Amino acid sequence: MPNGGWDMHDLEERRRPLESRHDTDRPEAVGATMRHLGILAHSTEGAALSFLSFCQEGFRRSGEHDHPDVTLDYIPFGRSMPAWDAGDHDAVRRTLAVSVARLARAGAEFFVCPDNTAHLALDRPGPALALPGLHIAEVVAEQAARDGRTRVGVLGTSYTMQGPVYPRALSSRGIAAELPDAEDRRTVNEIIFTELVNGVFTDNSRAAYLGVIERLAARGCDAVALACTEIPLLITPEHSPLPTLDSTRLLSTAAYDAATGLRPFPSWRGGPPRPP
Repeated sequence: MPNGGWDMHDLEERRRPLESRHDTDRPEAVGATMRHLGILAHSTEGAALSFLSFCQEGFRRSGEHDHPDVTLDYIPFGRSMPAWDAGDHDAVRRTLAVSVARLARAGAEFFVCPDNTAHLALDRPGPALALPGLHIAEVVAEQAARDGRTRVGVLGTSYTMQGPVYPRALSSRGIAAELPDAEDRRTVNEIIFTELVNGVFTDNSRAAYLGVIERLAARGCDAVALACTEIPLLITPEHSPLPTLDSTRLLSTAAYDAATGLRPFPSWRGGPPRPP
């Protein structure tokens, strides 16, 4: 009997390892097994872009209309804001852990969290999360190292810019993390919380961000990390004064690689990540 447009044979076929399908025209994925991704959402626009870019990565590399299974779980961001304002990262971690557990119950085998600031909470010591995950700052720092970067500007929320997540990930690879000055940090943070997370993207805000990036370039940065998953919706590589490290799409690419066996399966389950 049909099931939403798929019969049971179709569904079983999609679950089978790629090597058992007739997919020899996709050499990149041959020998891999599609693993079920869970997206731990913590802000709306960034999570939506992560979901979309992960699926698009599949369309590009697995074939038309195909990608590894993916489930998204989202406890509304507003429920964590009092804890963020109070600096209670342990409380935020407990909320995020609920989402990870729900993803596990839904069948996900690993997770990504397309929210850079959330990693301040995920990095806190505590019970192991229900699933292993990819760490967004580690993924960005890996790419910066592959690109040969030596000084990377970091744009994100005030929590991210002033927190340890990116300096630790970058410095472990011999890369300096450079922050905007205090006024620029206020501008970047205000635009994120009043506009970007609400799906508002204006020319004035784009110009303000480009000015911040120009000043980072003048201070010797050779790339800029878009370390808030909404920023790539405002700043695109062709307009940026510096090469960009798009945390959202880099994470989606790494998730696809993990789901198809093209990179080691993650083992991080919260807490400070191990140095490379």
